Amino acid sequence: MQVVWFKRDLRVQDHAALHCAARRGTVLPLYVVEPELWRQPDHSARHWEFVAETLAGLRQDLAQLGQPLIIRVGDMTDVLNRLLQLGCLDALWAHEETGNNWTFQRDKKVIAWCRSANVPFHQLQNHGVVRGLASRNGWADNWDRIMSRELTPPPALCPLNIAPGPIPDASDLGLLPDPCPERQVGGRLAGVERLSSFLSHRGETYQRAMSAPLAGAHACSRVSPYLTWGALSMREVYQACERRRAEIRSKGSSWGRSMRSFSGRLHWHCHFIQKLEDEPEIEFTEFHPLYAGLRPEQPDQTRLDAWANGETGYPFLDACMRSLRATGWLNFRMRAMVMSTASYHLWLDWRRPGQQLARFFTDYEPGIHWSQVQMQSGTTGINVARIYNPVKQGIDQDPTGVFTRRWVPELVKIPDQFLHEPWKADNAAEVLGKLYPEPIFDHVVAAREARDKIWGVRKEAGFQSRARAIQNKHGSRKSGIKNRGQRKPKGPSNQLELPF
Repeated sequence: MQVVWFKRDLRVQDHAALHCAARRGTVLPLYVVEPELWRQPDHSARHWEFVAETLAGLRQDLAQLGQPLIIRVGDMTDVLNRLLQLGCLDALWAHEETGNNWTFQRDKKVIAWCRSANVPFHQLQNHGVVRGLASRNGWADNWDRIMSRELTPPPALCPLNIAPGPIPDASDLGLLPDPCPERQVGGRLAGVERLSSFLSHRGETYQRAMSAPLAGAHACSRVSPYLTWGALSMREVYQACERRRAEIRSKGSSWGRSMRSFSGRLHWHCHFIQKLEDEPEIEFTEFHPLYAGLRPEQPDQTRLDAWANGETGYPFLDACMRSLRATGWLNFRMRAMVMSTASYHLWLDWRRPGQQLARFFTDYEPGIHWSQVQMQSGTTGINVARIYNPVKQGIDQDPTGVFTRRWVPELVKIPDQFLHEPWKADNAAEVLGKLYPEPIFDHVVAAREARDKIWGVRKEAGFQSRARAIQNKHGSRKSGIKNRGQRKPKGPSNQLELPF
């Protein structure tokens, strides 16, 4: 009996572990709902609801192959013990997972259990992240080779006389209510539809529309949660993109630029996850040790709550946070802005806002998330501090105010020309402090003070030598990645956008 352990690879298409296990013997497809995992501070009910919908689709797909998904609730090693006692475990198969620290420790526990029980545990590469990577040299070319391989077909399965088990709901796991009325629907079918519509018509304006939250919600691919939870494989998305690039070479430059840009961001997806794979500690500790303790360890809860609830007094910033709470998604530039504002203007330690955003993002991918949280907080030591101006971003990305007015209707009495700076309106006193909060920080003063503190650390002894070591370990090799879709930087920063 070959047990295939599904984790964040909830599909039958291009599933190497499932394919290889089926060649060795009878397959028991297993998903274990681990209540302790769902109690972690970076997980939420919206995550589980998306996963539950995806599990339902996976169960149907597996049933069509011959054997539906088996679901059990509990500790993974307890479930394995029970399978072993029943004679249903000759080998365990899974994809390598680069998740949060809890899953990392859980995997080590499972490896130790398999070793003690003399059960072979086969972990196969899931996408472009390489386990045990010695050097980043040649990483991009290796990614291309991996993604160009033929997709693994789903195998036929033998039916088993085992109760499939129910899919619990969020309340069964003790998760707090998490209203997200416009959340993307989970499941492979929804992911395939998002990819297809993006490549057929939505993606034509991708490159120029990605930065604005309103236009980006339509023009961005929106496949990120399906990649995060594995309803789609990175390889199939990349190959679909390359086929589309070949089709539209003669159909206009806008499509060509957009597809080239999207392809580049698929490369950067795995580039950032590789950072967490190589250094799991970045979920908790600063990339650059000299930035440790720069901000108060215990954040100002009042400011944190105002930021999370979209009540800072900065309309565009608040609109972005309210939209995120209601949809589970935000385009990348605005993700960077909301994190930057929490870290610089509000001077909050990056961990707590990072956990809050992780709970909000339906597509929370730990490797990308914690790398970006630190990058937008200025703690990597290898990126120029980018402090987003929440007023300017509103003027630039929502010039008509349609997005802001949808999410901040309290400003209905504020004229359009003052929407992003309502305190300048003649009737500001009628609205601010009554219907809508006054600004809780001065964005000009706060940005100047934060910039001085961040750059002050760079002047300390030993900063540059440590930064070079970080760059050598985690930095992209531009000669290898070339210019796969990223915009040419205007300044010395090597920050890139990932607007999935």
